[in-house]
Amino acid sequence: MTGVVAEVIALVVGLDHLVVEVLVSIRHPAITKIMNSVTGLGSATAAAVVVGLFYLADWYEETATALLALSITGVVVAMLMVLVQRPFPPEPVCVTRGSEMVAHSFPSGHAAGVTVFAFIAAGSERLPAAPTAVLAALIAVSRLYLGTHYLSDTLVGIGIGAAAVVVTTRWLTDSQHSIVTYLQNR
Repeated sequence: MTGVVAEVIALVVGLDHLVVEVLVSIRHPAITKIMNSVTGLGSATAAAVVVGLFYLADWYEETATALLALSITGVVVAMLMVLVQRPFPPEPVCVTRGSEMVAHSFPSGHAAGVTVFAFIAAGSERLPAAPTAVLAALIAVSRLYLGTHYLSDTLVGIGIGAAAVVVTTRWLTDSQHSIVTYLQNR
């Protein structure tokens, strides 16, 4: 069993490094500038603004789902970054430095966060699912292009975001003391 796990890990790491090599070889200053702008849309600050807009628009289900799912995502991503401490890929273009928390490559918090919004849009009657999914994919790809994450970091981030929305949606649906009701009555 250990041999199979080691082989799978070696395959994932090999694929990660191959993707990095390809992306580094196709970098262009104009694309890098665009990707730097796109990646900012996946930041925690941007997420807070979007959640605030949901609330101001009286979209209480989306607000509650986003708040809880992003909270779960934030905790899981932070814990995994501390536990795994995977270094960034070689030749990163955009790495956050100087903050209190030292970020690591695994998993991608940007990918997790934007996946939350893509899943919320997919389940919402108010939000456009396709453009949200395209933007989420573009932000996730920007993290790879800029060298802040490996492919596996990004895929795990997407999985964390998706799982957080599923758990949150189930909890909000089953909850007798719904946060949605609380938000509506404020």
